[in-house]
Amino acid sequence: MIKISNSDMRLLWLQTNGLQNTSDKELNLLQIIKDLGFVQLDTIQNVTRAHHHILWSRNKNYKEHILDDLLLKKGNIFEHFTHDASILPVEFYPMWKGQFSRYKEKLDKSKYYKDILDDQGIEAILNRIKTEGALHTKDFESKIIGEKEMWSRPAHKATLDYMWYCGVLSTAYRKSFRKYYDLSENIIPNELLNKNIAENERIHWLCTEALHRLSIASAKEIKNFWDTLTIKEVNTWLKNNQDSVIEVEWENNEGKHLKSFAPLDIEKRLINSVNNNDKIQILNPFDPAIRDRIRLKKIFDFDYKIEIFVPKEKRIWGYYVYPILEGCTFVGRIELQANRKENQLNVINFWTEEEIIWCKNKQEKLDVELSSLALFVGITSVIWHTKL
Repeated sequence: MIKISNSDMRLLWLQTNGLQNTSDKELNLLQIIKDLGFVQLDTIQNVTRAHHHILWSRNKNYKEHILDDLLLKKGNIFEHFTHDASILPVEFYPMWKGQFSRYKEKLDKSKYYKDILDDQGIEAILNRIKTEGALHTKDFESKIIGEKEMWSRPAHKATLDYMWYCGVLSTAYRKSFRKYYDLSENIIPNELLNKNIAENERIHWLCTEALHRLSIASAKEIKNFWDTLTIKEVNTWLKNNQDSVIEVEWENNEGKHLKSFAPLDIEKRLINSVNNNDKIQILNPFDPAIRDRIRLKKIFDFDYKIEIFVPKEKRIWGYYVYPILEGCTFVGRIELQANRKENQLNVINFWTEEEIIWCKNKQEKLDVELSSLALFVGITSVIWHTKL
């Protein structure tokens, strides 16, 4: 049984997520996405949208327009759901056909969609897209029927989403983050669109690729990575593939050793995990390194929650608070807000973690990261509205 210390686990996890080898070298955006498996999309542009921040954190040559440019080129990436709306490499598309089928089965049973969907409405939208090309929801005129609630949508929007979830439509491109829908046959290369994968092969691929990108994980963490499988499917895969995984024990934040699974090359990964990054990094709340808050706590002893959906009076920290990582330790949190019109990156609040002594060196490294983040979104001034 391989036993892994907490410090080695921290380093391995950051290395696996591309945060120990951040680079100013030539940008290979598609490779970053492949290495991560997916990049979560988010609408909120507090400083920059989550997907842009995640990619910039791995390579400072990334610019906000580059992901949209890659999507527009077609044949490189596509959008669909993992645990949330995400960008994925287009070569993964055949593996997502099972996801399309599961969403269709789920949505067909939903009373919400039963009340809205009809064959005539679906056919009308498909005919318009065939005739006019990619369309946005604003190209339609149907209104919300009945009482307007938080997640209520017009019939055309629900129908577009339904066909997108089921794989009939794909995202053609985005303008100011607005999604334009087109027929999947116009977006996805034919050899991938028409490629059929057996269910057992699909499950094997999803489990193998999840574990590859987690380095060390429990069955539940493997399941949660793509959020396309059941725990039963993962456990069956582990049972049937004992010759391709290794059982390990790793030390959590409480000093306890947890049993998990790892790829066969885990010892090589541990040897190659060298701590060569003591910079301060401001991570996005949706960064894959911290997305699983339970795993984050176990590895780094860092409690974190994004409070954008928490009523203002109940927030502990603030609306949009970013974790601050130095080397392999989370040393603080910072609440930021960009005002692009006023050319300001505003520091609203700042906190250090317990037992962290904030010194001049740390502040200098934080100032470098703040200036770099500001320049990324076209801002030259960093304004502090709180005392250190």
